[in-house]
Amino acid sequence: MRKRKSLLLVVSAVLLLTTVLAACSKSEPGNNKPSPSPAATNQTGTETDSPGANAAWEFGSEPLEFSLFFHYGWTNYLGMDDYPATKWLKENKGLNIKAIQANGSNDEMMTTMMTGGTLPDVIWMNRFHPDMDRMEGNGQLVAFDDYLDKYPNLKKWLGEERIDLLRSKDGKLYKFPNWYTNQSTNTAGYAVNKKIYRELGEPKLETTDELYDYLVKVKEKYGSEVVPYEPGRAQDGQGVALLYTAFKEGALYDSLGSQLLAVPNGDKLTSIFTDPAFRESQKFVSKLYTEKLMTQDAFTQSDDLITEKLVNNRVAVYGSADVTNKANQAHLQITSTHPEDGYFVIWPFHKEGLDKNKIHPGGYDKLGWNVAVITKNAKDPEKIFAFLDWYTGPEGMNLQFFGPEGKNWNGFDNEGFPNFTDQYNKEEVAQLQTDNLPVMIVGNSAYIDPAKNKYELSQPVDQQNWQARYQREVTWPTGIDTTEFRNLTPRAESEEAGIQQLLADMFLQVFADSSQAKSPEDVDRILDKAEADAQSLGYNKLLEWRTAQWQEKRKILGLS
Repeated sequence: MRKRKSLLLVVSAVLLLTTVLAACSKSEPGNNKPSPSPAATNQTGTETDSPGANAAWEFGSEPLEFSLFFHYGWTNYLGMDDYPATKWLKENKGLNIKAIQANGSNDEMMTTMMTGGTLPDVIWMNRFHPDMDRMEGNGQLVAFDDYLDKYPNLKKWLGEERIDLLRSKDGKLYKFPNWYTNQSTNTAGYAVNKKIYRELGEPKLETTDELYDYLVKVKEKYGSEVVPYEPGRAQDGQGVALLYTAFKEGALYDSLGSQLLAVPNGDKLTSIFTDPAFRESQKFVSKLYTEKLMTQDAFTQSDDLITEKLVNNRVAVYGSADVTNKANQAHLQITSTHPEDGYFVIWPFHKEGLDKNKIHPGGYDKLGWNVAVITKNAKDPEKIFAFLDWYTGPEGMNLQFFGPEGKNWNGFDNEGFPNFTDQYNKEEVAQLQTDNLPVMIVGNSAYIDPAKNKYELSQPVDQQNWQARYQREVTWPTGIDTTEFRNLTPRAESEEAGIQQLLADMFLQVFADSSQAKSPEDVDRILDKAEADAQSLGYNKLLEWRTAQWQEKRKILGLS
């Protein structure tokens, strides 16, 4: 759900990660497998005459090889033997995915591959990246429309309405989404260190004032040994941007992201720099910073350093757009030797007087997060799509989350969810999910969330998976649907796209400067100047364009 963008805050939404949600697929009564593919039937439901050229290809019936590139600066696909799921697929399904790695130079490498005609077979990327437009415009991508009925998992679990929202300007579908959903998958929020909380008397922690008082007590008792408030990588928004949502009911984390960078007011999108709640939240953040109640290198620190602090009990409160990921890792490590310690996820903080149930630290996009695309360099694009469709379906998702069929699960119930066995090993499953996470590239939240919950709800609370429990009890209920605000991205090379890039670069600096301002007056001065500078760059033109796109999207979603 991170974090995942080099220039600006990203929503995590997302992220991502092991976030997932709820939707049930009904099979034939008594059937022990998911609903069969309709690929072998015609529109009347009768069997087709013969396989022929239009028959669906069965993944695993013969070897399949293709190349894969992760278009991100923070991650690479390593190879088939580096993840449990792909290792099993290599040994049992004849799959070989060849790694194409940029090692941090992804933008430069993509430019070289696009201009040189050497694109890999599959690219996993941010669906709003300008390179998506460029590849579409250059005719370098394979459309999926002819495959949707032959390989039905994507169509079944995503649904035609959301497929239409993913279509490009030419009406074709080029993007295979990751972590698409029909309910909240939010994993943003706050985790509290149990040991420190216990030693400080377990005070009430609900409002931003109570948070401030608690952080002061942490500093007084532990000094430099403990970071009172850890916001993660603030250059990606994270725990600093989360605090913005605490100061206004319905405030959006996305408002601080480059894909929106605006505040909805009635039927218009307006400037983030003049938003009173943003100014108030930045004054709160700058107070934490100047009083050394939060990480002093929040805008430069590495992910590894954050994890190290969490694992070593050096963080009192952790705010993140994907709090159930790193906090879970730290919790598992700490409780392996000190079962009474670790972390717990708290209901989101809110300014005194606001309704805590209208505070949403994160959102979720029903279309998911990033996407996989198949380029025209692929030798067997249909077979690659068939694999992706299998991988996003029940068999593929269960492999990624619970391992191969036979040990932790065996067969399916009448709703198409896995039957968990007496040999189910919680520690093994948790490790599998962590190890497979980097190759969960077409995640299906609509299926896997209720599948996970089927097992967790059968267990006593104290034995439930930490991550799944707090997602179900806290982060999912506090997420807000932000689908209507996504994909408000100008086409590459357009005037609006140029304005967006300039504003993205500017906002990152403004965000850092206002977070580290020495006084409330400095915050106002910084944001006043930012507003003037933004307008000189064409901010209002971009806001008008985005408002028009937003209103069109609301019509498609039936919201207006």
